[in-house]
Amino acid sequence: MEIERKFKVFGLPNLSEYRYHEIEQAYINEDPVIRVRREDDTYYMTYKGSGMLAREEYNLPLNKKSYDNLSGYTKHRIISKRRYLIPYGDHTIELDIFKGELEGLVIAEVEFDSVEEANGFTAPDWFSEDVTYDKNYHNSNLCRMDGATLKHLLK
Repeated sequence: MEIERKFKVFGLPNLSEYRYHEIEQAYINEDPVIRVRREDDTYYMTYKGSGMLAREEYNLPLNKKSYDNLSGYTKHRIISKRRYLIPYGDHTIELDIFKGELEGLVIAEVEFDSVEEANGFTAPDWFSEDVTYDKNYHNSNLCRMDGATLKHLLK
């Protein structure tokens, strides 16, 4: 089970002190969401159930050849981003800085052990709007958006 909240951000901490991953992901099915991801030199396929704050999530390992083959099945843009891992209390903020057509979009995600913990979370002051329940900010939707919708979202 994945339980996470998503936020837009309006300022960034000094990122030079944090670890990061280079991520590329392609969505090959929408309902249920099935994606393939390259995270640095690691590859896997993810199944995500329906839901906004909490939903099923399963990861299966892949090799590079499988990732390359499966990512070719997408009809949509492949998402590229740099994900910084920022410690925050008992949590880790996953700060995604998008590249390519999504450049300018920055989203912070925080995962939790329970819905109660997620609902009680106090975000740092550099977070802005909570977009957990806005489907536009799901990567599975970002990959399919047309240029005009993206332009409006990136304002």
